[in-house]
Formats: sequence, C-alpha cells, structure tokens
Amino acid sequence: MSLAAMQRDFAGWLTDRPGSMAAWVDGAAQAGLDVYHNAYHMRLADCLHEMFEKTALWLGDEAFMTAARAHIDGRPPHGWTLGVYGDGFDRTLARLYPDDREVEELTWLDHALTRTFEGRDADPVSAERLAGVDWDEASLIFVPTLSIGPAITNAGAIWSALAAQEQPPAAAMLPEPGAMLVWRQGFTPCFRAIGTVEADILADAVAGASFSALCASLIDRLGEEAGVRAAGALLGQWIGEGLITDIFHASSIRIAPPFMP
Repeated sequence: MSLAAMQRDFAGWLTDRPGSMAAWVDGAAQAGLDVYHNAYHMRLADCLHEMFEKTALWLGDEAFMTAARAHIDGRPPHGWTLGVYGDGFDRTLARLYPDDREVEELTWLDHALTRTFEGRDADPVSAERLAGVDWDEASLIFVPTLSIGPAITNAGAIWSALAAQEQPPAAAMLPEPGAMLVWRQGFTPCFRAIGTVEADILADAVAGASFSALCASLIDRLGEEAGVRAAGALLGQWIGEGLITDIFHASSIRIAPPFMP
C-alpha cells in the first residue's frame, strides 16, 4: 500500500470514517488514533470559536459547537494556515438558521473583522497629496483591508452590543437593505453600517471609477444639488476614516484590489 493511500485513509479517519484505518493499525494502536481524532475536531472547533466570538455569544456555546461540528464534518482544512478555515462558515450558519438571517450576517462580520489583520498595512492619504488634485480626472485608491457585505438585519448593532458586553437588541430586519463596511485602521479593525447608495458608489470607486463619474452617478440618483453635496460628504468621510490611501489621475491609475474575506 502506498503512502498516499495511508494519508487518504487517515484523513478519512479524522473526518469520521472509522473503518478507513482498519488495514493500517491493529487494536493496540486504536487508542492512539482516537487521540488524533478527538484533537482534530477540538482544535478546529476552538479555532472557529476564536474567530467567531460574537457569533458564539449570540448563539450560545452548545448551539455554536453544533454548528462548528457541522462545518468541520463538511469542510476539511484547505489552506496552510487555520486563519482561512473560517471561510464559508457564514454559509454553514445560513443553512442551519435559514429563518434567522442575523446569524449569517453576524458570522460574516466576525470573520471580516478578523481577517483585516491578514491584509497589508497602508497609510491614509496625506493632506499634501490632496492639495491640487484635479477631481475631474482623479480616481481613489482604497485600503487593501476594505470589504463590503450586504446587510438586511441589525447584526451590526448586535455585534457592537456584544463587544461592549451590553445586552444586545433583539434581532430585527432593517427598514431598508444596506451593507456593512469593514476595514482596519492601524491595529484596530473597524466597521460601520452604510446605506445602499454609499455601498454602490463605494463599489464603483473601488473598481476604479473616477470621482467625476461617482458624482455623476450620485446626481442621477439624488438630483444635482443633493448629489454634489453627497459626493463631498462621502469623500470627506472616507478620508477621515482613513479608507483612501492615494489618488491617481485616470492616465496613471493603479488600483489595489479590496480585501475579500
């Protein structure tokens, strides 16, 4: 028998195919295999608990561990680091809690905030760089840790309350669908809830649309006066939050892709 066959059967043993190692070990070695089996599941469950702390608080330990086991059974580790093992856990929770939409969104937010530390550092654009910008030709470069996720529930408010060790609000649908914006400032992961208008404009900006094109889009949606005012307000907020790292003219644009957890 080959080493590859042994590795395949051992992986099967870890993922609950107990008969897969019968050809490789005798009864005396069974206890040792049990140690590996238990350690595999416990380590992955602990990893998920560390990455999804607020989700675990919201669900409760028993329900969270049940969800973690379902994820572990259906998704073996696929990367060289456990940091990526949480990928797709929000979809696992969505299948388990189809009528509790806040669970999926809370899980996504937990994971997005955790993974901001995997993105490279980037300094915010300086005041000197902003001086003399030709805004008709300018395009914005955003921090590489930026990610945007849809929001139809108050999962953001739930996360904030849990982080502050306060009583979280009851789960509720938002009056209008929106989004959650996640990024990192220095060593601090940040997020805020945003409306669909900002989410759409921000997605266009990240994709490389010029600032003048963003203004035109806002004018189409809000009218000329309100659109121009909104463009200035959004630009000021993005700069103030450290979301923009540089500004380039269309002729020399270099776009840093957003970090997608």
